[in-house]
Amino acid sequence: MLKPIEWTGECVRLLDQTKLPGRTEYVEITNEKQMHDAIRRLVVRGAPAIGIAAAFGVYLGVRDCTDDVVKRLKEVAAYLATARPTAVNLFWALQRIQAVAEKPAASPRDAILRECLEMIEEDHRVCRAIGRHGLELLRSGARENNRSAEADPTGGGTIEILTHCNAGGLATAGYGTALAPIYLGVEEGLKFHVYADETRPLLQGSRITAYELKENGIPVTVICDSMAASVMSAKRIDAIFVGADRIAANGDTANKVGTLPLAIAARHFKVPFYVAAPISTIDLATTDGRGIPIEQRAAEEVTRVGDHSTAPQGVDAFNPAFDVTPADLIDAIVTENGVARAPYGEALRKLAGRG
Repeated sequence: MLKPIEWTGECVRLLDQTKLPGRTEYVEITNEKQMHDAIRRLVVRGAPAIGIAAAFGVYLGVRDCTDDVVKRLKEVAAYLATARPTAVNLFWALQRIQAVAEKPAASPRDAILRECLEMIEEDHRVCRAIGRHGLELLRSGARENNRSAEADPTGGGTIEILTHCNAGGLATAGYGTALAPIYLGVEEGLKFHVYADETRPLLQGSRITAYELKENGIPVTVICDSMAASVMSAKRIDAIFVGADRIAANGDTANKVGTLPLAIAARHFKVPFYVAAPISTIDLATTDGRGIPIEQRAAEEVTRVGDHSTAPQGVDAFNPAFDVTPADLIDAIVTENGVARAPYGEALRKLAGRG
């Protein structure tokens, strides 16, 4: 598996996802300003990976502090919190690091670094657990639908999955959320084929998901976002798995823009639509999707591709990074603690340990 984020002992080494798939390059982050820029520019991306990166950003910001480490930590955390507003894992990670630093310890800096390293190991465990629960969803869905041996994921046929954006290993510390059931299934000898939405305007599906799956030997077909409904109409799709950047208390889910029309089409064609995310992505303090802040990004991401203009100069462009899929369009939310189904309010609180 590729390593999108790792600690070298001196700096944070990030796979530069803005350069994929053309070049596989890494950048070395040595201070909080570089980390803020890396998160903002999508060098590192995906809610779980953003959280881990932000935690390390705090450590980099305080490791040379000779005065009040906790005071300095609060300043660095407030700064890093401005990098991207939608991914709740960013704020979860910053709060977690602050709580660790405020505990009595001989060296708050050492405690922060240990917590950052533990977050990487924890992410691997969480993603594998998500994969197990997601794989069981595929198996139970096949049993409920009385699929033939050819189409049954337990019967040796190829499992057809459709996904949007990138919620694979490159969106986490290395294993993924929405793609975790696929990786775990391959380990168990199952066969998969993935349709990856290209994901306009920054093409995370074609640049990153397709790259990741190809590198890991899993057959993948890239489609334009607008082709998803046609694929569901013409092909057998066993399930749709997507990630999430924030899940409200009622199950409304913010994910990369384009997820909402995918969910609408899935409901029309009766294709199971699953959201896969860690508990840290659930925001019980936000009642529903109306309270989720949606990041607005630069118009140039829509009107240009690299150095080439794709729209008339000066034309307006609307560029929200995310949309919100209502809970009633989601068949299940898969977490490391289990699977939530409607009514999501009660189910999510229970999985988060607050029921």
